[in-house]
Amino acid sequence: MNETIPLTGTGRRPPFSHPDFLGIASVSLRRRRIWAGAYLSLLGALVLGTTAGARAQVNPAEILDPKLKAAEQTYLPQLITLNRAIQSTKFPFNFFLSRYVGLDPARQREADTRGIEFVKFHDQVVLKTTGNYNAAYNADLLTQNQRAARTFQDVVVPILRLVTQDIPTDVSCDSIGFEISYHVRRQNRNYDYEGKEILVVVFDKADAYSYLPAPRDSERQDILNRSQVYVDGKEFGLALEERDPFPVEGLERADRQSPARQAAPAVAQASPAAASPSPASETRLSSAYQSVLPSLPDPDKQKAEAAGLGASSSEDSPPHPAPAPASPSPGAATQADADRLQAQYQAQLDALGKEGTAKFHFVDYAPPSFVVFRNQVYLQLTLRNPNRFDPQAASIYKRAAQSFDLFLAPQLKPLVDMLPADADFAGLDVTVLDQLAPQSASSSEALEFICPLKPLRQFVNADITNQELINQSAVLVNGVRIALNLQQVE
Repeated sequence: MNETIPLTGTGRRPPFSHPDFLGIASVSLRRRRIWAGAYLSLLGALVLGTTAGARAQVNPAEILDPKLKAAEQTYLPQLITLNRAIQSTKFPFNFFLSRYVGLDPARQREADTRGIEFVKFHDQVVLKTTGNYNAAYNADLLTQNQRAARTFQDVVVPILRLVTQDIPTDVSCDSIGFEISYHVRRQNRNYDYEGKEILVVVFDKADAYSYLPAPRDSERQDILNRSQVYVDGKEFGLALEERDPFPVEGLERADRQSPARQAAPAVAQASPAAASPSPASETRLSSAYQSVLPSLPDPDKQKAEAAGLGASSSEDSPPHPAPAPASPSPGAATQADADRLQAQYQAQLDALGKEGTAKFHFVDYAPPSFVVFRNQVYLQLTLRNPNRFDPQAASIYKRAAQSFDLFLAPQLKPLVDMLPADADFAGLDVTVLDQLAPQSASSSEALEFICPLKPLRQFVNADITNQELINQSAVLVNGVRIALNLQQVE
Protein backbone atom coordinates (compact mmCIF):
# COMPACT_ATOMS: atom_id res chain seq x y z
CA MET A 1 0.00 0.00 0.00
CA ASN A 2 1.36 3.43 -0.86
CA GLU A 3 2.48 5.65 1.98
CA THR A 4 1.73 8.82 0.02
CA ILE A 5 -0.49 9.57 -2.95
CA PRO A 6 -1.40 12.73 -4.88
CA LEU A 7 -4.89 14.18 -4.65
CA THR A 8 -7.00 14.55 -7.75
CA GLY A 9 -10.47 14.77 -6.38
CA THR A 10 -13.23 12.28 -5.66
CA GLY A 11 -14.10 12.22 -2.00
CA ARG A 12 -14.60 10.63 1.35
CA ARG A 13 -16.22 7.26 1.14
CA PRO A 14 -17.34 7.49 -2.50
CA PRO A 15 -19.77 4.82 -3.77
CA PHE A 16 -17.07 3.37 -6.02
CA SER A 17 -13.33 3.95 -5.57
CA HIS A 18 -10.02 2.16 -5.52
CA PRO A 19 -9.27 1.13 -1.91
CA ASP A 20 -5.83 2.74 -2.03
CA PHE A 21 -7.10 6.12 -3.24
CA LEU A 22 -9.18 8.68 -1.45
CA GLY A 23 -9.27 12.31 -2.55
CA ILE A 24 -11.12 15.52 -1.77
CA ALA A 25 -13.87 17.14 -3.82
CA SER A 26 -14.78 20.75 -4.47
CA VAL A 27 -15.32 23.30 -1.73
CA SER A 28 -16.48 26.82 -2.55
CA LEU A 29 -14.30 29.62 -1.31
CA ARG A 30 -15.29 33.24 -1.15
CA ARG A 31 -12.88 35.35 -3.15
CA ARG A 32 -10.99 37.92 -1.19
CA ARG A 33 -11.37 41.50 -2.33
CA ILE A 34 -8.22 43.11 -3.68
CA TRP A 35 -7.87 46.76 -2.93
CA ALA A 36 -6.64 49.44 -5.32
CA GLY A 37 -5.27 52.68 -3.90
CA ALA A 38 -2.15 54.60 -3.14
CA TYR A 39 0.15 51.74 -4.14
CA LEU A 40 -1.51 50.85 -7.43
CA SER A 41 1.20 52.54 -9.46
CA LEU A 42 3.91 50.61 -7.62
CA LEU A 43 2.11 47.31 -8.09
CA GLY A 44 1.43 48.18 -11.70
CA ALA A 45 5.06 48.87 -12.41
CA LEU A 46 6.08 45.63 -10.77
CA VAL A 47 3.46 43.07 -11.67
CA LEU A 48 0.93 44.28 -14.25
CA GLY A 49 2.54 41.97 -16.77
CA THR A 50 0.19 39.12 -15.77
CA THR A 51 -3.02 38.68 -13.81
CA ALA A 52 -1.30 36.26 -11.46
CA GLY A 53 1.44 38.78 -10.81
CA ALA A 54 -1.10 41.45 -9.97
CA ARG A 55 -2.44 39.24 -7.20
CA ALA A 56 0.94 37.98 -6.02
CA GLN A 57 1.18 39.94 -2.77
CA VAL A 58 -0.89 41.65 -0.14
CA ASN A 59 -1.24 45.36 -0.91
CA PRO A 60 0.27 47.43 1.91
CA ALA A 61 -2.80 49.66 1.73
CA GLU A 62 -4.85 46.77 3.15
CA ILE A 63 -2.79 46.47 6.33
CA LEU A 64 -3.73 48.45 9.44
CA ASP A 65 -0.86 47.54 11.76
CA PRO A 66 1.86 50.19 11.16
CA LYS A 67 4.76 47.81 11.71
CA LEU A 68 3.39 45.11 9.41
CA LYS A 69 2.42 47.70 6.82
CA ALA A 70 5.91 49.22 6.80
CA ALA A 71 7.55 45.82 6.39
CA GLU A 72 5.19 44.83 3.55
CA GLN A 73 5.83 48.14 1.78
CA THR A 74 9.62 47.95 2.19
CA TYR A 75 10.02 44.38 0.94
CA LEU A 76 7.17 44.23 -1.58
CA PRO A 77 9.42 43.66 -4.64
CA GLN A 78 11.30 40.84 -2.91
CA LEU A 79 8.05 39.24 -1.72
CA ILE A 80 6.66 39.26 -5.25
CA THR A 81 9.87 37.66 -6.53
CA LEU A 82 9.72 35.05 -3.77
CA ASN A 83 6.07 34.28 -4.52
CA ARG A 84 6.88 33.65 -8.18
CA ALA A 85 9.91 31.53 -7.29
CA ILE A 86 7.87 29.30 -4.99
CA GLN A 87 5.10 28.88 -7.56
CA SER A 88 7.64 27.81 -10.18
CA THR A 89 9.36 25.29 -7.88
CA LYS A 90 8.71 21.58 -8.43
CA PHE A 91 7.68 19.72 -5.28
CA PRO A 92 7.09 15.95 -5.00
CA PHE A 93 3.35 16.73 -5.07
CA ASN A 94 1.49 19.88 -6.04
CA PHE A 95 1.96 22.80 -3.67
CA PHE A 96 -0.08 26.00 -3.80
CA LEU A 97 0.57 29.20 -1.91
CA SER A 98 -2.58 30.45 -0.23
CA ARG A 99 -3.78 32.86 2.44
CA TYR A 100 -5.60 29.90 4.00
CA VAL A 101 -4.66 26.31 4.68
CA GLY A 102 -6.94 23.32 4.32
CA LEU A 103 -8.37 24.23 0.92
CA ASP A 104 -9.80 21.65 -1.46
CA PRO A 105 -7.36 20.89 -4.31
CA ALA A 106 -10.01 21.69 -6.91
CA ARG A 107 -10.19 25.30 -5.64
CA GLN A 108 -6.55 26.02 -4.89
CA ARG A 109 -5.61 27.44 -8.28
CA GLU A 110 -8.33 30.09 -8.13
CA ALA A 111 -7.92 30.90 -4.43
CA ASP A 112 -6.02 33.84 -2.97
CA THR A 113 -2.38 32.96 -3.65
CA ARG A 114 -0.88 35.81 -1.61
CA GLY A 115 0.53 33.31 0.83
CA ILE A 116 3.60 35.29 1.92
CA GLU A 117 3.02 38.06 4.44
CA PHE A 118 4.23 39.69 7.61
CA VAL A 119 2.10 38.69 10.60
CA LYS A 120 2.02 39.05 14.38
CA PHE A 121 2.61 35.83 16.33
CA HIS A 122 3.24 35.80 20.08
CA ASP A 123 4.00 39.55 19.99
CA GLN A 124 6.66 39.08 17.32
CA VAL A 125 6.72 40.02 13.65
CA VAL A 126 6.98 36.88 11.52
CA LEU A 127 7.51 36.60 7.78
CA LYS A 128 5.14 33.70 7.17
CA THR A 129 4.65 31.44 4.16
CA THR A 130 1.32 29.61 3.99
CA GLY A 131 0.20 26.92 1.56
CA ASN A 132 -1.55 23.66 0.80
CA TYR A 133 0.45 20.53 -0.08
CA ASN A 134 -1.52 17.92 -2.02
CA ALA A 135 0.10 14.79 -0.65
CA ALA A 136 -2.08 12.28 1.20
CA TYR A 137 -0.17 10.27 3.81
CA ASN A 138 -1.40 6.87 4.93
CA ALA A 139 -1.78 7.13 8.71
CA ASP A 140 -1.54 3.34 9.03
CA LEU A 141 1.98 3.41 7.56
CA LEU A 142 3.42 6.75 8.69
CA THR A 143 3.32 8.18 12.19
CA GLN A 144 2.38 11.80 12.80
CA ASN A 145 6.06 12.63 13.27
CA GLN A 146 7.01 10.91 10.01
CA ARG A 147 4.26 12.78 8.14
CA ALA A 148 5.35 16.11 9.57
CA ALA A 149 9.04 15.37 8.94
CA ARG A 150 8.42 14.45 5.32
CA THR A 151 6.39 17.61 4.78
CA PHE A 152 9.14 19.64 6.42
CA GLN A 153 11.84 18.14 4.19
CA ASP A 154 9.79 18.18 0.98
CA VAL A 155 8.12 21.59 1.34
CA VAL A 156 9.50 23.75 4.14
CA VAL A 157 13.19 23.23 3.37
CA PRO A 158 12.95 24.12 -0.36
CA ILE A 159 10.91 27.22 0.47
CA LEU A 160 13.32 28.18 3.25
CA ARG A 161 16.13 28.02 0.69
CA LEU A 162 14.25 30.48 -1.55
CA VAL A 163 13.43 32.75 1.39
CA THR A 164 17.07 33.01 2.42
CA GLN A 165 18.07 33.70 -1.19
CA ASP A 166 15.48 36.39 -1.95
CA ILE A 167 15.00 38.09 1.43
CA PRO A 168 17.95 39.99 2.98
CA THR A 169 19.25 38.90 6.37
CA ASP A 170 18.41 42.28 7.91
CA VAL A 171 14.72 41.96 7.03
CA SER A 172 12.48 43.81 9.49
CA CYS A 173 11.07 40.82 11.36
CA ASP A 174 11.86 38.65 14.35
CA SER A 175 11.16 35.22 12.87
CA ILE A 176 10.59 33.23 9.67
CA GLY A 177 7.51 31.01 9.78
CA PHE A 178 5.72 28.36 7.72
CA GLU A 179 2.17 27.02 7.88
CA ILE A 180 1.60 24.01 5.63
CA SER A 181 -1.53 21.86 5.33
CA TYR A 182 -1.36 18.30 4.04
CA HIS A 183 -3.74 15.34 3.84
CA VAL A 184 -3.98 12.20 5.96
CA ARG A 185 -5.89 9.01 5.15
CA ARG A 186 -7.09 6.52 7.72
CA GLN A 187 -9.31 3.45 7.47
CA ASN A 188 -11.64 1.68 9.80
CA ARG A 189 -13.72 -1.40 9.16
CA ASN A 190 -16.46 0.40 7.27
CA TYR A 191 -14.88 3.19 5.30
CA ASP A 192 -11.95 5.51 4.77
CA TYR A 193 -11.48 8.85 6.47
CA GLU A 194 -9.48 11.66 4.99
CA GLY A 195 -8.63 14.80 6.86
CA LYS A 196 -5.89 17.34 7.13
CA GLU A 197 -2.98 18.07 9.41
CA ILE A 198 -1.32 21.45 9.66
CA LEU A 199 2.39 21.85 10.33
CA VAL A 200 3.59 25.18 11.74
CA VAL A 201 7.31 25.93 12.07
CA VAL A 202 8.60 29.30 13.32
CA PHE A 203 12.37 29.84 13.21
CA ASP A 204 14.18 32.63 14.97
CA LYS A 205 15.47 34.82 12.13
CA ALA A 206 19.13 33.99 12.79
CA ASP A 207 18.34 30.28 12.93
CA ALA A 208 16.40 30.46 9.67
CA TYR A 209 19.48 31.76 7.86
CA SER A 210 21.76 29.26 9.64
CA TYR A 211 19.70 26.11 9.08
CA LEU A 212 20.72 25.24 5.51
CA PRO A 213 24.43 26.14 5.85
CA ALA A 214 24.72 23.95 8.96
CA PRO A 215 27.24 21.20 8.05
CA ARG A 216 25.71 18.37 10.08
CA ASP A 217 22.24 16.92 10.48
CA SER A 218 22.62 17.12 14.25
CA GLU A 219 23.12 20.88 14.06
CA ARG A 220 20.01 21.28 11.93
CA GLN A 221 18.05 19.16 14.40
CA ASP A 222 19.32 21.39 17.23
CA ILE A 223 18.00 24.46 15.40
CA LEU A 224 14.66 22.75 14.92
CA ASN A 225 14.54 21.75 18.60
CA ARG A 226 14.76 25.36 19.75
CA SER A 227 12.27 26.60 17.15
CA GLN A 228 8.51 26.76 17.63
CA VAL A 229 6.85 23.73 16.01
CA TYR A 230 3.17 22.81 16.11
CA VAL A 231 1.12 20.05 14.52
CA ASP A 232 -2.62 20.68 14.54
CA GLY A 233 -2.17 23.45 17.08
CA LYS A 234 -0.24 21.40 19.64
CA GLU A 235 3.41 22.03 20.43
CA PHE A 236 5.42 19.28 18.77
CA GLY A 237 8.97 17.89 19.08
CA LEU A 238 9.66 17.24 15.39
CA ALA A 239 12.36 14.57 14.98
CA LEU A 240 13.60 14.42 11.39
CA GLU A 241 15.15 10.95 11.45
CA GLU A 242 12.93 9.24 14.00
CA ARG A 243 9.63 7.41 14.00
CA ASP A 244 8.24 9.31 16.99
CA PRO A 245 8.62 12.94 18.05
CA PHE A 246 10.89 14.14 20.82
CA PRO A 247 9.17 14.90 24.15
CA VAL A 248 8.47 18.62 24.07
CA GLU A 249 9.31 18.97 27.75
CA GLY A 250 12.91 17.99 27.07
CA LEU A 251 13.50 20.61 24.39
CA GLU A 252 15.03 24.00 25.11
CA ARG A 253 12.63 26.04 23.05
CA ALA A 254 13.61 29.64 22.43
CA ASP A 255 10.12 30.85 23.34
CA ARG A 256 8.69 28.47 25.90
CA GLN A 257 5.01 29.32 25.96
CA SER A 258 2.61 29.50 28.86
CA PRO A 259 -0.17 26.87 28.68
CA ALA A 260 -2.57 29.44 27.25
CA ARG A 261 -0.15 30.51 24.55
CA GLN A 262 0.73 26.92 23.71
CA ALA A 263 -2.94 26.34 22.99
CA ALA A 264 -3.32 29.41 20.79
CA PRO A 265 -2.66 27.68 17.44
CA ALA A 266 -5.45 25.18 18.16
CA VAL A 267 -8.14 27.80 17.60
CA ALA A 268 -9.89 27.94 14.29
CA GLN A 269 -10.58 31.63 13.79
CA ALA A 270 -9.87 35.16 14.95
CA SER A 271 -10.74 38.58 13.60
CA PRO A 272 -9.34 39.96 10.31
CA ALA A 273 -6.78 42.72 10.71
CA ALA A 274 -8.51 45.04 8.30
CA ALA A 275 -11.76 44.95 10.25
CA SER A 276 -10.54 46.50 13.51
CA PRO A 277 -7.25 47.89 14.80
CA SER A 278 -7.52 46.01 18.10
CA PRO A 279 -4.59 43.73 19.07
CA ALA A 280 -6.74 40.61 18.80
CA SER A 281 -7.52 41.46 15.21
CA GLU A 282 -3.87 41.42 14.21
CA THR A 283 -3.72 37.65 14.29
CA ARG A 284 -5.48 34.85 12.47
CA LEU A 285 -5.04 31.13 12.88
CA SER A 286 -6.23 28.90 10.19
CA SER A 287 -6.24 25.39 11.68
CA ALA A 288 -9.70 24.36 10.52
CA TYR A 289 -9.08 20.68 11.17
CA GLN A 290 -7.68 19.54 14.46
CA SER A 291 -7.17 15.87 13.64
CA VAL A 292 -7.55 13.28 10.92
CA LEU A 293 -11.21 12.92 11.85
CA PRO A 294 -13.47 15.98 11.72
CA SER A 295 -15.18 16.81 14.98
CA LEU A 296 -18.58 17.66 16.32
CA PRO A 297 -18.85 21.18 17.74
CA ASP A 298 -18.83 21.74 21.46
CA PRO A 299 -21.79 24.08 22.12
CA ASP A 300 -20.04 25.56 25.16
CA LYS A 301 -16.96 26.46 23.13
CA GLN A 302 -18.38 27.45 19.76
CA LYS A 303 -18.16 31.16 20.56
CA ALA A 304 -14.66 31.02 22.04
CA GLU A 305 -11.91 32.62 19.98
CA ALA A 306 -8.19 33.06 20.50
CA ALA A 307 -5.22 34.34 18.53
CA GLY A 308 -2.68 32.22 16.70
CA LEU A 309 -0.31 32.19 13.77
CA GLY A 310 -1.38 34.40 10.91
CA ALA A 311 -2.40 38.03 10.52
CA SER A 312 -5.20 38.75 8.11
CA SER A 313 -4.88 41.99 6.23
CA SER A 314 -7.98 41.96 4.06
CA GLU A 315 -11.68 42.12 4.83
CA ASP A 316 -13.10 38.65 4.31
CA SER A 317 -12.22 35.34 5.90
CA PRO A 318 -13.74 31.99 5.01
CA PRO A 319 -15.75 30.28 7.72
CA HIS A 320 -14.06 27.62 9.82
CA PRO A 321 -15.71 24.91 11.86
CA ALA A 322 -15.24 24.82 15.61
CA PRO A 323 -12.08 23.07 16.87
CA ALA A 324 -12.15 19.59 18.30
CA PRO A 325 -11.09 18.61 21.80
CA ALA A 326 -7.36 17.91 21.91
CA SER A 327 -7.59 14.43 23.38
CA PRO A 328 -10.22 11.76 24.01
CA SER A 329 -11.91 11.49 27.38
CA PRO A 330 -11.04 8.59 29.68
CA GLY A 331 -14.30 6.85 28.75
CA ALA A 332 -13.75 7.11 25.00
CA ALA A 333 -15.55 4.47 22.94
CA THR A 334 -13.61 1.93 20.92
CA GLN A 335 -14.40 -0.23 17.91
CA ALA A 336 -15.00 -3.07 20.35
CA ASP A 337 -17.88 -1.07 21.83
CA ALA A 338 -19.32 -0.55 18.37
CA ASP A 339 -18.97 -4.25 17.55
CA ARG A 340 -20.70 -5.18 20.81
CA LEU A 341 -23.68 -2.95 19.98
CA GLN A 342 -23.72 -4.32 16.44
CA ALA A 343 -24.02 -7.89 17.71
CA GLN A 344 -26.58 -6.99 20.37
CA TYR A 345 -28.92 -5.15 18.00
CA GLN A 346 -28.18 -6.94 14.71
CA ALA A 347 -31.77 -8.16 14.30
CA GLN A 348 -33.17 -4.65 14.71
CA LEU A 349 -30.54 -3.22 12.38
CA ASP A 350 -31.42 -5.83 9.75
CA ALA A 351 -35.08 -4.84 10.04
CA LEU A 352 -34.13 -1.16 9.79
CA GLY A 353 -32.03 -1.86 6.70
CA LYS A 354 -34.83 -3.78 5.02
CA GLU A 355 -37.39 -1.09 5.78
CA GLY A 356 -34.94 1.65 4.82
CA THR A 357 -34.19 0.08 1.44
CA ALA A 358 -37.90 -0.17 0.69
CA LYS A 359 -39.01 3.25 1.95
CA PHE A 360 -36.09 5.57 2.68
CA HIS A 361 -33.67 5.09 -0.24
CA PHE A 362 -31.06 3.15 1.75
CA VAL A 363 -28.28 1.78 -0.46
CA ASP A 364 -28.08 -2.01 -0.42
CA TYR A 365 -24.29 -2.26 -0.18
CA ALA A 366 -23.93 -0.36 3.13
CA PRO A 367 -26.31 -1.77 5.76
CA PRO A 368 -26.85 0.15 9.03
CA SER A 369 -23.85 -0.29 11.31
CA PHE A 370 -22.35 1.17 14.44
CA VAL A 371 -19.10 3.11 13.95
CA VAL A 372 -16.76 5.09 16.17
CA PHE A 373 -16.53 8.79 15.42
CA ARG A 374 -14.60 11.19 17.66
CA ASN A 375 -14.48 8.57 20.41
CA GLN A 376 -18.24 8.03 20.45
CA VAL A 377 -20.43 5.38 18.86
CA TYR A 378 -22.75 6.51 16.06
CA LEU A 379 -25.21 4.58 13.96
CA GLN A 380 -24.23 4.97 10.33
CA LEU A 381 -26.84 5.06 7.57
CA THR A 382 -26.29 5.61 3.85
CA LEU A 383 -29.05 6.94 1.59
CA ARG A 384 -29.12 7.78 -2.11
CA ASN A 385 -30.91 10.99 -3.05
CA PRO A 386 -33.04 10.32 -6.16
CA ASN A 387 -32.80 13.97 -7.20
CA ARG A 388 -30.04 14.98 -9.60
CA PHE A 389 -27.96 18.16 -9.27
CA ASP A 390 -26.05 20.25 -11.79
CA PRO A 391 -22.82 21.41 -10.05
CA GLN A 392 -22.60 24.35 -12.44
CA ALA A 393 -26.02 25.63 -11.36
CA ALA A 394 -25.65 25.42 -7.57
CA SER A 395 -22.81 25.57 -5.06
CA ILE A 396 -22.02 22.71 -2.73
CA TYR A 397 -23.63 24.71 0.05
CA LYS A 398 -26.91 25.01 -1.82
CA ARG A 399 -26.85 21.33 -2.79
CA ALA A 400 -26.20 20.39 0.84
CA ALA A 401 -29.03 22.61 2.07
CA GLN A 402 -31.50 21.25 -0.47
CA SER A 403 -30.46 17.67 0.22
CA PHE A 404 -31.11 18.16 3.91
CA ASP A 405 -34.32 20.20 3.75
CA LEU A 406 -36.02 18.47 0.83
CA PHE A 407 -34.73 14.90 1.10
CA LEU A 408 -33.30 13.95 4.50
CA ALA A 409 -35.26 16.10 6.98
CA PRO A 410 -38.71 14.73 6.02
CA GLN A 411 -37.44 11.19 6.65
CA LEU A 412 -35.78 11.79 10.01
CA LYS A 413 -38.88 11.32 12.17
CA PRO A 414 -39.78 7.84 10.88
CA LEU A 415 -36.09 6.90 10.97
CA VAL A 416 -35.67 8.05 14.56
CA ASP A 417 -38.82 6.16 15.55
CA MET A 418 -37.23 2.96 14.20
CA LEU A 419 -33.96 3.29 16.13
CA PRO A 420 -33.19 0.77 18.89
CA ALA A 421 -34.76 2.49 21.89
CA ASP A 422 -32.40 1.22 24.58
CA ALA A 423 -29.14 1.21 22.62
CA ASP A 424 -26.36 3.35 24.09
CA PHE A 425 -25.03 5.38 21.16
CA ALA A 426 -24.36 9.07 20.58
CA GLY A 427 -26.26 9.82 17.38
CA LEU A 428 -26.70 9.25 13.67
CA ASP A 429 -24.02 9.48 11.01
CA VAL A 430 -26.12 9.82 7.85
CA THR A 431 -24.46 9.88 4.44
CA VAL A 432 -26.57 11.17 1.55
CA LEU A 433 -25.26 10.35 -1.92
CA ASP A 434 -26.25 13.11 -4.33
CA GLN A 435 -26.31 12.24 -8.01
CA LEU A 436 -24.67 14.82 -10.26
CA ALA A 437 -25.44 15.73 -13.85
CA PRO A 438 -23.95 13.38 -16.49
CA GLN A 439 -21.54 16.04 -17.77
CA SER A 440 -19.99 16.46 -14.30
CA ALA A 441 -16.48 15.25 -13.53
CA SER A 442 -17.88 12.99 -10.79
CA SER A 443 -21.09 10.98 -10.89
CA SER A 444 -21.97 11.68 -7.26
CA GLU A 445 -20.90 13.43 -4.10
CA ALA A 446 -21.26 12.33 -0.49
CA LEU A 447 -22.92 14.61 2.06
CA GLU A 448 -22.53 13.56 5.66
CA PHE A 449 -24.75 14.79 8.48
CA ILE A 450 -23.45 13.71 11.90
CA CYS A 451 -26.20 14.49 14.37
CA PRO A 452 -26.22 13.89 18.15
CA LEU A 453 -29.35 12.12 19.39
CA LYS A 454 -30.59 14.85 21.73
CA PRO A 455 -30.98 17.64 19.14
CA LEU A 456 -32.09 15.05 16.59
CA ARG A 457 -35.02 14.03 18.80
CA GLN A 458 -35.76 17.69 19.53
CA PHE A 459 -35.92 18.40 15.81
CA VAL A 460 -38.28 15.55 14.93
CA ASN A 461 -40.52 16.65 17.83
CA ALA A 462 -40.55 20.23 16.43
CA ASP A 463 -38.79 21.61 19.52
CA ILE A 464 -35.93 23.12 17.50
CA THR A 465 -35.53 24.29 13.91
CA ASN A 466 -33.61 22.66 11.10
CA GLN A 467 -30.86 25.27 11.45
CA GLU A 468 -30.53 24.61 15.17
CA LEU A 469 -30.05 20.92 14.43
CA ILE A 470 -27.39 21.70 11.81
CA ASN A 471 -25.61 24.04 14.24
CA GLN A 472 -25.27 21.22 16.76
CA SER A 473 -24.17 18.69 14.13
CA ALA A 474 -21.24 18.28 11.75
CA VAL A 475 -21.75 18.55 7.99
CA LEU A 476 -19.16 17.22 5.54
CA VAL A 477 -19.06 17.20 1.76
CA ASN A 478 -16.82 14.45 0.42
CA GLY A 479 -14.99 14.38 3.73
CA VAL A 480 -14.45 18.14 3.99
CA ARG A 481 -16.32 19.81 6.81
CA ILE A 482 -18.36 22.87 5.90
CA ALA A 483 -20.35 25.54 7.72
CA LEU A 484 -23.95 25.41 6.49
CA ASN A 485 -26.53 28.20 6.79
CA LEU A 486 -29.69 26.75 5.29
CA GLN A 487 -31.47 30.04 4.62
CA GLN A 488 -28.46 32.04 3.53
CA VAL A 489 -27.55 29.71 0.67
CA GLU A 490 -31.04 30.11 -0.80
